[in-house]
Amino acid sequence: MKSKFWNYIFWLVIAAAFIGPGTVTTAASAGANYQLQLLWALLFSTLACIVVQEASARITIVSGKSLGQAIKDRFSNSSFVWFIGISIFLGCLAYEAGNILGAISGLALLNLGIPQWVFTSIIAGVSFLLLYFEKTKSVPQILGALVAIMGLGLFYAAFNVEVKWNELATGLFVPHLPEGSTLIVLGLIGTTIVPYNIFLGSGLAEGKELKSVRSGLIFSILLGGFISMAVVIVGTSVNGQFSFENLFNQLISDHGTVMGYAFAFGLFGAGFTSTITAALAGALTIRSVHPKGNSWSDQSLKFRRFWMAIILIGFGFGVSGIKPIPVIIAAQAANGLILPVLTFALCILCNSKLLLSHKNGMWLNLAMMVTLFATSILGLINVSKAFHAIVGIDFSFTGINQWFIVTLSIAVVTFTVFQIQKERRVNI
Repeated sequence: MKSKFWNYIFWLVIAAAFIGPGTVTTAASAGANYQLQLLWALLFSTLACIVVQEASARITIVSGKSLGQAIKDRFSNSSFVWFIGISIFLGCLAYEAGNILGAISGLALLNLGIPQWVFTSIIAGVSFLLLYFEKTKSVPQILGALVAIMGLGLFYAAFNVEVKWNELATGLFVPHLPEGSTLIVLGLIGTTIVPYNIFLGSGLAEGKELKSVRSGLIFSILLGGFISMAVVIVGTSVNGQFSFENLFNQLISDHGTVMGYAFAFGLFGAGFTSTITAALAGALTIRSVHPKGNSWSDQSLKFRRFWMAIILIGFGFGVSGIKPIPVIIAAQAANGLILPVLTFALCILCNSKLLLSHKNGMWLNLAMMVTLFATSILGLINVSKAFHAIVGIDFSFTGINQWFIVTLSIAVVTFTVFQIQKERRVNI
């Protein structure tokens, strides 16, 4: 019983990784602008996240190879694997400052009168020391406990917001796209299914039993999804333009000081845990794709230098207050391509002889195709937004843009179905 409990706590690191400041911002904005109408998008993205995270962990456990090595062996292309690895590392690097500043935003709501650079130094310093002195396998348990506490704060806030149960059920189970909500819906999906999380989960699954990993992942991702839904509910409290400060003040006005503090702590927890997981995931990703990565221990300088770089660069941007816009745009474009490419690779690997009796069945393949379609749309939108930002044009997911992206996503799914059929015929 005790080992099961710690297994669940361990895998809460995945929830810690995708519940960052971006998730809180997007979910709260969804609640503020559309009330409970977009909860279905979080339900879908939570289930889709379970599908891809379980697939990556299953590949690692059954094959005995890291995810990067499994992809390289199957597709016989090291440059393809390096493109995935470097793109994900670049994403971790670009968003680290946002994670640190998100944590500071939570503390700033409390009006403690402490300069931003002090908070930035403390958050970066604690993250650095935690990763330096703790083994990679131990850090998730600490982060898991923090996520549990953060979740309690946000659940407390959500349960104190008055909602109509019929509206909650409708928003959760009846897909509906209010006018102007398409990008918010895709944002909710994009902040839940995160490329670096796929490598993070795979790296942490090495040497573990499939049954315990599967149960831990499902528990963690479901809890993370519920926390995101709680943020949507809390966001419905906002009157007028959404901002963290407006939501904080509204919660205090409607429900008292404790409610405001619960939200502020939740926002801090989201940023702090994501600061650590982004750095850890970046290092695990490079170790996974590097030819000699298997020989890197958690304490080796070769492994540590990658998470050190992410934290230090994030700290630098956080202290200066400068947003690395060019790097963020490049990361958005690269990660936009990576998510559907990585989902495609998982689809092929889960139907290959590599997994023996643990290959996908019909229902899992269907779930992965739906996930691939959604991630393809999301990825193409991110690439389009990055391109439009470079040329200085506003992007709109309407008209010819929408038609082109949806059509291309259907083509990606169709191609993948044929590749899966070919893969399974080869394995007979």
